[in-house]
Amino acid sequence: MNLIIDVGNTRVKVAVFEMNSVKEIFVVEKERIVLELRKIISKFNISRSIISSVANISESTQQDLVKLLNPIFLNNETKVPFSNLYQTPKTLGVDRIALASAATKKYSKRNVLVIDAGTCITFDFINKKKEYLGGAISPGINMRYKALHNFTSKLPLLKQNEVFNFVGTDTNSSIHSGVVNGICNEIEGVINQYKDEYQDLTVVLTGGDTYFLAKQLKSGIFAHPNFVLEGLHTILTYNIAND
Repeated sequence: MNLIIDVGNTRVKVAVFEMNSVKEIFVVEKERIVLELRKIISKFNISRSIISSVANISESTQQDLVKLLNPIFLNNETKVPFSNLYQTPKTLGVDRIALASAATKKYSKRNVLVIDAGTCITFDFINKKKEYLGGAISPGINMRYKALHNFTSKLPLLKQNEVFNFVGTDTNSSIHSGVVNGICNEIEGVINQYKDEYQDLTVVLTGGDTYFLAKQLKSGIFAHPNFVLEGLHTILTYNIAND
């Protein structure tokens, strides 16, 4: 079995893969990562592991993880199953590398746009030649709500909510309309831009806000909330095969 560890900005997701299928997924606090991983590896027969981190992990924690798992730490020098044509490959986030890898495996020989709706909303495009070209980075849902509150003196801080009418009839519904409708129109617009250039486009939606946004969007998309984990497992198996 393989252990996949995704350290995000707010939480750590850990997945146990048996062959190419997810056996179990855990969500743990970043401060308890070593302790929780010890519990997981005592329960499963783990052979190989990979760690992806978009947030900083302390040097002492990294040393503990090496002793515990001897994992692959994903970075821009790790072998991946696609050609990275990003003009600044060293700045490409590990989460976006994982998403490109998942798209390359799951939708081979197809043009794929992956939309990751999390802390930020990222757009990543991989063409049918397995070439990663780039994409876009935009503020996520909660970031937009917080920005409206933090950068004004009177607007309240709201939690995300479904929008059924684009016309806000009070301050709260106007904020919800601005944030949610704004994001949906942004996503639809970006998808249409890519479709104008690549008519045989496959669109994947992933990230923490996958299901919330999928209900709001009109475009035909594939919802894969664990696409990063799948991509990390793809990278791990790719490195095992090419070791």
